[in-house]
Amino acid sequence: MIRRRRNGEKSMELNPHDLSIIEDQLRECFGRIVYTHKTHEKAADLTMNRWNQIKIWQIIVSTAVTSSLVVSLFGEKMIATIISTILSAISLAINLFLKNYDLGKQAKQYSDSANKLWVIREKYLSLLIDIRIGTPDIAEIQKKRDELQDKLSKINESAPRTNKKAYDRACKSLKEMEELTFSDEEIDKFLPRQIRKTKS
Repeated sequence: MIRRRRNGEKSMELNPHDLSIIEDQLRECFGRIVYTHKTHEKAADLTMNRWNQIKIWQIIVSTAVTSSLVVSLFGEKMIATIISTILSAISLAINLFLKNYDLGKQAKQYSDSANKLWVIREKYLSLLIDIRIGTPDIAEIQKKRDELQDKLSKINESAPRTNKKAYDRACKSLKEMEELTFSDEEIDKFLPRQIRKTKS
């Protein structure tokens, strides 16, 4: 149904059937972004924890190498030299790993992606609220939806790939929901009470 606004522009009035279809699509998109956002958060945490653990081991091994060298000066030189050689090789392996895999930088990339996804998630939530309070123009809703999809696509292009462990942590954090499929009850767990479809 086409109607004119007060300023003379044409707008397409949203009938209940169209509203239901668009709202269902937006709810599905919202649910997916909740998962993606949480997975990137967990990936950032896991990567940073791994980086911290490796740095701790790097310090421990370096200290042990120094200690073994000191022992070689005043104790059993042969044994101390062998231990020092082994520890030096381990230290070299750790340093090469950290040189080839900048885990600190990778953790920041995950965190940055999560922050961007959070903004998109909140915009989807706002759009769902707009529909519930009676935004009448279907063209306006579709335009906002398409803009969000374009922004999300650009974020996904530059975002680092996550892994199963991060996804599993996200699932556990979000109470074991099914991947990419959502019932009204599941999505409603993420939504404010005022715009839920199901009654609790």
